[in-house]
Amino acid sequence: MTEINGLLAALVTPFTADGVSVDTTMLRKLVEHTVTSGVHGLVPCGSTGEFASLTSAERRQVVETVIGQVAGRVPVLAHTAAMTTAEAISLSRHAEETGAAGLMVVAPYYEPLTVEEVKTYYRQIADSVSIDIMIYNLPVATGVNLRPEDIAELAASHPSIRYVKDTSGDFSQAARLIHEYRDLVSTFVGWDTLYFASLVEGASGSVNGAANLLPAELASIYNLVQADDVAAARRAWSRVYPVMRFLVSGGYVAGVKAALDLLGLPVGPPRGPVEELAGARAAELKELLQDLSPHT
Repeated sequence: MTEINGLLAALVTPFTADGVSVDTTMLRKLVEHTVTSGVHGLVPCGSTGEFASLTSAERRQVVETVIGQVAGRVPVLAHTAAMTTAEAISLSRHAEETGAAGLMVVAPYYEPLTVEEVKTYYRQIADSVSIDIMIYNLPVATGVNLRPEDIAELAASHPSIRYVKDTSGDFSQAARLIHEYRDLVSTFVGWDTLYFASLVEGASGSVNGAANLLPAELASIYNLVQADDVAAARRAWSRVYPVMRFLVSGGYVAGVKAALDLLGLPVGPPRGPVEELAGARAAELKELLQDLSPHT
């Protein structure tokens, strides 16, 4: 059984310039860019990967392309959540058959669900596959916050639920998961600006969209913390923090894609209705990356 930890890059999904098709050639280049830069795993078709704008066939295409290009070098956790349990199970089984090391799964996000309904959703997905599962707790999008006790209950009843990506933005909640429930579940914090703090606190890692554009820098911070060189990790974090702060301040996917374009990895625009980064925001991002360039 593969133990997953470290920096997991939440991959963007490259599109052709018109946004009509997935650009698999650029997707392979992006996989190489992140893996050879030192990330510890990849997560395709997550929020940064615009999964909600992809067709079911496209999601399968992306997962197959990523797993094929990785060729076993790092674990791939495919995000397989869907609006219905049946579709999530279908995507999860496909990911397992394709060779995913595990799954990341967010709760359905349109119909208001109770916590018990969300728990049943996770249990049924876990029962449908034999690979490990990461619960993706994203209450700002789903409208449901799974408390540490809820996640611990799921992990206790289903041993394949071994990980949680906490993107609640509530550091006290993440700290409880890290300290009180580490024997049941490994915690990954998904809020970019909490990356360094969560690692020092003892998180197992992070699922991070900024790893598309700063893979070496963010992987180095994780490695330094693991080596107990927190001072060096803090210095490295101070350099990249302004970019992380920018990304979480609004238009996350558009910001990541614009940054990749500026860095010479044109991954195409976000799919509409999400708009490309423009104007003052685009200029600010360009300046931040230029300020960072001596250290990249």
